[in-house]
Amino acid sequence: MKFDRPDFNKPWKLSLEDHFQTPDTLESAARYATGSKEAWQKLSSNLLDFTKQRVEQMDQTGIELSILSLAPGIEEIYDKKRAVQVARRTNDLVANATANNPNRFRSFAALPLQDPEEAIKELIRCIKELGFVGALISGFSQIGVEDTSYYLDIPMYRQFWAEVERLDVPVYLHPREPLPSQQKAYEGHPWLLGAAWAFGVETATHALRLIGSGLFDEYPGLKVILGHLGEMLPFAIWRFEHRQVVDPRGMKVDKKPSIYFYKNFFVTTSGAFRTQALINTILEMGADRILYSTDYPYESMVECEEWFSSVDISLEDQIKIGRLNTMKLFKLENTLSKVSLAA
Repeated sequence: MKFDRPDFNKPWKLSLEDHFQTPDTLESAARYATGSKEAWQKLSSNLLDFTKQRVEQMDQTGIELSILSLAPGIEEIYDKKRAVQVARRTNDLVANATANNPNRFRSFAALPLQDPEEAIKELIRCIKELGFVGALISGFSQIGVEDTSYYLDIPMYRQFWAEVERLDVPVYLHPREPLPSQQKAYEGHPWLLGAAWAFGVETATHALRLIGSGLFDEYPGLKVILGHLGEMLPFAIWRFEHRQVVDPRGMKVDKKPSIYFYKNFFVTTSGAFRTQALINTILEMGADRILYSTDYPYESMVECEEWFSSVDISLEDQIKIGRLNTMKLFKLENTLSKVSLAA
């Protein structure tokens, strides 16, 4: 089979991990501006916008449809009641934005995982009533007091994962920094925090906790997405697995860790616009499990497009990553046109 080339002169790609904020949560993103007042004004404007510059940049860079997500997210709100309220207001706001422009947007749910029962209720509402396509979770949740971290592998979240599997929707595991009390290794080296390094270490560790907890033995249908070409895991999964044989420390799972990674995980190109890294990820996971993403507005749609439009991979893999894999994963085949196949 041979893939026909899409019309690169019009929007054809599908993108996920494209972020927004609301007035409730905007200040949580301020630390990711570059320090100047002008940088924050630009970032906050892009995060709050659903109608102007976001769509203009999608048109400019060939993105037909974007799956929107809140990040930083609800996980930072350690007051349970407020977390539930803000999650619901956030989801209602983005549902309105997608309803006003259904040809360009879908959305991930923001969930109050401080209260797992309420998170389940909100996930069901978002999928069944609002038409969302999954959930995005920014790492661990803080519950009750600020200096707490509840990771998604612990028993209190098992019923949440059961509902995710029942609904058959993906969960995007998005980065966040470790709490200040957990940043000893970064003291005196602020350049290691955030997207430069700490994000990847934190999120890769969280993903390995999910694998090692037996979660995917209990719920084998789960689909978890990692950004940034897998948060370094395509490059490290062999060593993690190898050490379980050489120096086992009590992890009890039915399969090799790499099998869960290749079967239950997808990765995106968000903020990782590097051909050599993409090729390594294709060799490790296969092109069928990689999804186009920009990480807008923390990264540039234009920079991503300039890289991806000339990336040195096969046309077949480029079309899979740019469009077809996302269509299949999010069940968009009946709402978006397919790139045709010719024998």
